[in-house]
Amino acid sequence: MSRIQVNVGGVRIGGGAPISIQSMTNTDTRNAEATVKQILELENAGCEIVRSSVYDDRCVEVLPQIISKIHIPLVADIHFDYRLALAAINAGADKIRINPGNIGERERLRAVVEAAKEHEIPIRVGVNSGSLEKPILAKYGRVTAEGLAESAMNNLRLIEEFDYDKMVVSIKSSDVKLNYDAHRILASQTDYPIHIGITEAGTLERGKVKSAIGIGALLLAGIGDTMRVSLTADPVEEVIFAKEILRNVGLRKAGIDLVSCPTCGRTKVDLQALAAEVERRLLPLSEKLEKSGERSLKVAVMGCAVNGPGEAKEADFGICGGDGRGLLFSKGEIVKAVSEDLLVDELIKMIEANI
Repeated sequence: MSRIQVNVGGVRIGGGAPISIQSMTNTDTRNAEATVKQILELENAGCEIVRSSVYDDRCVEVLPQIISKIHIPLVADIHFDYRLALAAINAGADKIRINPGNIGERERLRAVVEAAKEHEIPIRVGVNSGSLEKPILAKYGRVTAEGLAESAMNNLRLIEEFDYDKMVVSIKSSDVKLNYDAHRILASQTDYPIHIGITEAGTLERGKVKSAIGIGALLLAGIGDTMRVSLTADPVEEVIFAKEILRNVGLRKAGIDLVSCPTCGRTKVDLQALAAEVERRLLPLSEKLEKSGERSLKVAVMGCAVNGPGEAKEADFGICGGDGRGLLFSKGEIVKAVSEDLLVDELIKMIEANI
């Protein structure tokens, strides 16, 4: 994790701060009502920083209206037009995301940096594998981890030349191994906070796999200060899955960890449907625990008595199916037996009574 810390609208990134979860709106930013609605949904899911595309003057016009109705910092995503960056800063954006290489000539970049300095907001320097500078591509012959890291460092130095160091850096690729290698190089060369993710990860299911491997590997290597899971899906799904990644690498404890067995020939219950219903019913309870930040729970859904209280004895609460009946258990001890159709209701009641 980075040693430098920046403040994004009250959310601290780097310098030992908890890893923050980000997402990006996919509404037309010019539609303030729709954008606010989506951001509030992201907030409820646990998003801590949100980014929105600012691509024309109308986007800038509605930014103050959007910002006034949300409760998390907003990052203005800018490409090519430095005037939009200046306008977004003046409109109240808590951070801007730019690629210095496509902002234009040096004086235009200077103007953006001076505005950020005046308003004391950070700049996210974003580089990805699809937009590497031609000289770097020529140097390495193709997109490489070394080239991505070099591009990021070059862009950081461009802004440092204007005596500004409130920066977050991101380098993203859709290639998981390339992404990992590039981050390892970058982390060895800079102390700025690093925003991690896998860009263009894909659809909900495929994107989750790539993100879990790519982001999880970086976090386990101690790299990353803020993160976004990028999915071709409802942005709320990005936030929910980001929390799952952080919990599973041990960086967030609050909430509910659901475990379930893979089933076998002994299973006499539709465990897939049972586990899915438990997962759905646990969501509001997990969010309640996350918001309190006080404790975490492990809940188990098992297919039979063999994989029930014994194998899942570390679970705080759990159920195991049978043939028309099932067991409720807690910490490996059987609580009671109930009919199969009451298993989920009884499990939820037991959990609610203890949180």
